[in-house]
This record gives sequence, C-alpha cells and structure tokens, in this order.
Amino acid sequence: MKKRKHEEHMNHERWLLSYSDFMTLLMILFVVLFAMSNVDKAKFKQLSDSLRVSMGGGKTIIAKEDGVPITVDTKPIENDLTEKAEQAKMEDLKRQVDKYLEKNGMKADVSTQVDERGLVVSLNDTLFFDTGRAEVKPESQKKLIEIGKILNQLNNYMRVEGHTDNVPIKNDQFSSNWQLSCARASNVTELLINSANIPPQKLSAVGYGEYRPIADNSTEDGKAKNRRVNIIIVSSKFDKIENNKAK
Repeated sequence: MKKRKHEEHMNHERWLLSYSDFMTLLMILFVVLFAMSNVDKAKFKQLSDSLRVSMGGGKTIIAKEDGVPITVDTKPIENDLTEKAEQAKMEDLKRQVDKYLEKNGMKADVSTQVDERGLVVSLNDTLFFDTGRAEVKPESQKKLIEIGKILNQLNNYMRVEGHTDNVPIKNDQFSSNWQLSCARASNVTELLINSANIPPQKLSAVGYGEYRPIADNSTEDGKAKNRRVNIIIVSSKFDKIENNKAK
C-alpha cells in the first residue's frame, strides 16, 4: 500500500519577502535623494554649463539653494567657442592666400598672419606701387583682385590700412606721407569693390602715414617693411565698433 504524500503546507508569510524588497528600494531612493541634496555645487555647475551650451545656452536657473535660484550665464563660454571657430576659419583662409602667393611667386612681397585683430595680409609697396605714387600698378592689379576674391569668402568686415616710412614726401600729388598712405588705402579699397566684388559696406580705408612702423626706419630694410598696405579681415568680436563706424 502506497503511502500518501505529505501535503505541503501553505506559506502565509510569503508577502514578507515582497515587503522587504519594497522597503529596501524605498531606502535606496531616500539615500539617492539625500546625496543629490548634498551634491558638489561646483561639479553640478560645470555639468550644467556643458549641457546648456550644447542646447543653446543663455542664462538659466539650474537649481535652488535655500529658495534662492542659482543661475548660470553661458554667454562667455559660447563666445569662447565662437572665437575658436572663427580662428579656425581665419587660419584656413590664410592657408588659401599663402597657397596663391606661393603659386604666383609673391611670398617675398606679401605676408600673412593671424593675430588678435583677425587675418592680416600685408602688401609690400614695391610690388603694387611706384615710388611716391598711390595708383596700383596695372600689372599687379589682377593679383590683388584674386587675393581679394579669396578674402571675400568670409562675411567679416575688412579694413585697408596705408603705411609709409619716415622719409618726407612732397611731389605734384602729395604734400605729406599722411596723404600718400590715405590715397593708397583708398585706391586698394576701390579696386576690391569694383573688381573683386567685395560689398562696400564691408570695407573701410585709413592712412597712418609713418606713425605706425613695424621696423626700424634707420635702415633701408626697415623702411621697406614699413612701406606697406595692410588688408585686415577683422575679427567679429569688433563688429560693434565697425557697426558704429558705419552709422
């Protein structure tokens, strides 16, 4: 005769297992909330800065401390990113100009550099002007126009600056180096407008005469470096100043 199987007893305390799991999860939640209330504000601000920049930026409330809103102004960060992007564009434009100069054998007469003002293209006077004259040489006009077309890729303002050495000038056209430097800058500007199709509202012309030298005027080599016309692609951080000039 087979023995009857012992009947299993019902476990009426099984609910305790679920209850303990629930209490454990609840305790973890409170621990996390407590930790968040004591988070390192500096690290939280740094994280928030990064998120706000990537999502559009601006001054935004990120948290409250004792009921007082904590705000983050991401404008300086955005401006820094914008300047770095523009710097990269300036460097790329410089490489394009340098490539053109190398191809056309003009490296000795035209130099380029990127500084805090923007991209500076410096034209030595011997290639582009006759001594004591302000008209761009006919044989150099096409080269200057091509340089202008390269520079016109950026929508930045451009400033054309005329400079001379300290040797006094007095001829049938000009009575001072001021007049010569201003006339050269103006003629380059008009050539860029009329033949390189650069919008006139982007351009300005100024003459400095002998008063902003970059080399020693006591040597012939220094004088040659000082006789120049600079075309500057102005950094957009100076847009407010340029806009005021245009008014």
